[in-house]
Amino acid sequence: MNPFLATILINTTQKLKGKKFPKEKPSEYELAKRYKEFIISLKRNIKNLILIVVGIFSASFGFKGFLLTNDFIDGGATGISLLLAAITSIPLYLLIIGVNLPFIVMGYRIMGKRFAIKTALAIIGLALCVALVPFPNVTNDDLLVAIFGGFFLGAGIGLAIRGGAVIDGTEILAIFLSKRFSTTIGDVIILINIIIFSFAAYLLSIEIALYSMITYIAASKTLDFIIEGIEEYIGVTIIATHSRPIKEMIINKMGRGVTIYKGQGGYVLDGVAKDKDIIYTVITRLELNKLNTEIEKIEPHAFMIMNSIKDIKGGIIKKRPLKH
Repeated sequence: MNPFLATILINTTQKLKGKKFPKEKPSEYELAKRYKEFIISLKRNIKNLILIVVGIFSASFGFKGFLLTNDFIDGGATGISLLLAAITSIPLYLLIIGVNLPFIVMGYRIMGKRFAIKTALAIIGLALCVALVPFPNVTNDDLLVAIFGGFFLGAGIGLAIRGGAVIDGTEILAIFLSKRFSTTIGDVIILINIIIFSFAAYLLSIEIALYSMITYIAASKTLDFIIEGIEEYIGVTIIATHSRPIKEMIINKMGRGVTIYKGQGGYVLDGVAKDKDIIYTVITRLELNKLNTEIEKIEPHAFMIMNSIKDIKGGIIKKRPLKH
């Protein structure tokens, strides 16, 4: 390997992982391993950045191309921002930052520093896009505005979440309240939106509130289609040759618990079935991106089965902050 490239690789991986190479010159195997991990992380970060940027532009188009000029709103923090923009003279881009600021602080406490930074940058990017990028007013037909405004807004929120960030802080608040009051996240989101649409009916009109409910349904269904439900936990079963380093990674790096099942491979060679350790863990949707990346570093062809879980009780998953 080129000495200059090797030096950059060593310094970069030391900063990213907090690890140090021995004083003697690292082996070619160690350099190749670090290089592989660096490339996987780089590709994943580029992919996440693209998803967040596309999500920002999609949500901005939903705002300015449909909802804002027709005084329609959505649910969640975006709905609060649109409602305040409709009844006050405060620009929407300032309201997006102001309304989401408490949720960013809450996200820092619940989900960790890195997630909060990514979310803050995504929300600032959304505000700048709304303020600086011109979008045409597509239509004034109320039904089309409600449906397609919700579609583009929901797609933007979903794509940002797929990239590991949030541009609507309602989910963070819902996670916090669900832990505090021992209820489901979905129930909390419904309650928040009932309050928002009630204010919309009082401050704007019942007709706008009803159309805004259509906007919310379109946005939530689009978001569900993209990320399959932010409020769900994921049960992951992993069958891999290198089960021990994967188990240690989940426990030490992601801070999640694992259960080991003893199993045998179905493919029998020479009449002997090979014993296998089968790993089972439960993570959140927001951690799935990181789990896939870390497993790919250890064993790219590991067999993984993922099942949606409505909610959980007990264990350590709700007691530790999300790690990104």
